[in-house]
Amino acid sequence: MNRTFRSIAAAAAALLTATTLAACGGGENGAAGEGLLAQIEAGSVTLGTKYDQPGLGLREGDGSMSGLDVDVLTYVVNHIAEENGWDQPEITWRETPSAQRETLIQNGEVAAIGATYSINKSRAEAVSFAGPYLLTHQGLLVRSDEETVKGLDDLDGRILCSVTGSTPAQKVKDALPGVQLQEYDTYSSCVEALRNGNVDALTTDATILGGYSAQSPGDFKVLELVKDGEPFTNEHYGIGLTKDDTAAVEAVNKALEAMYSDGSFQKFVNDNLEGGVGVAEDKPGDLSFL
Repeated sequence: MNRTFRSIAAAAAALLTATTLAACGGGENGAAGEGLLAQIEAGSVTLGTKYDQPGLGLREGDGSMSGLDVDVLTYVVNHIAEENGWDQPEITWRETPSAQRETLIQNGEVAAIGATYSINKSRAEAVSFAGPYLLTHQGLLVRSDEETVKGLDDLDGRILCSVTGSTPAQKVKDALPGVQLQEYDTYSSCVEALRNGNVDALTTDATILGGYSAQSPGDFKVLELVKDGEPFTNEHYGIGLTKDDTAAVEAVNKALEAMYSDGSFQKFVNDNLEGGVGVAEDKPGDLSFL
């Protein structure tokens, strides 16, 4: 009986140990659940971005990733590794749709997210942000032969496209009640509707619109949205991190400053966005706009 009892106790202890390790995200090479710096040091990091936004975050047909946000995140983790004397980590990319970003960070499924991630008060309550690293504004995408839509006031009575639940589209609707909203699940569906003449314009961040314009040279043009002489909105893109991970925030902000100083940011813009439309450097660490 004693031997049987000891065997059962040993098995239970082993099971408890394994369960505890799994719950803690234990394991080698940056297991899920670890923070950004721990994953980089371990040599394997999981990063979140968009998969369907040309010029920003796009999964290519061969499975490779391209875009400005992809380049920025890659630069950041490699710079942090170099600063600490660690090897450059292997990067695993995870698709992070807008509605899931906070949840994926909170659940430890990604160590950081750069995915046209505008910093605002509600999001900053759920996660911490490094950056901002890019300032853009809301814009319009129209067909290249469009002559009657030149700005915000010209949208009154026209059909405006955006994704379901889009904040940018609703802002235009609030300013111009006569606007007819046509919503689709994805921006790419809006682009096709615009191409086919089913809608008059598409609105979202100018960076996103610039990517679609660059993907179809000569088909579209990007217009600024201005109200009372000022940009209609200011969108500050940040890198989302685990809430209150101050060490990671500081390390990422330091990497972003280096990215500006050595010219890498401008190169990323030139490589990915046609004419760098609607894009400017921002002020990492300055969240005074919240």
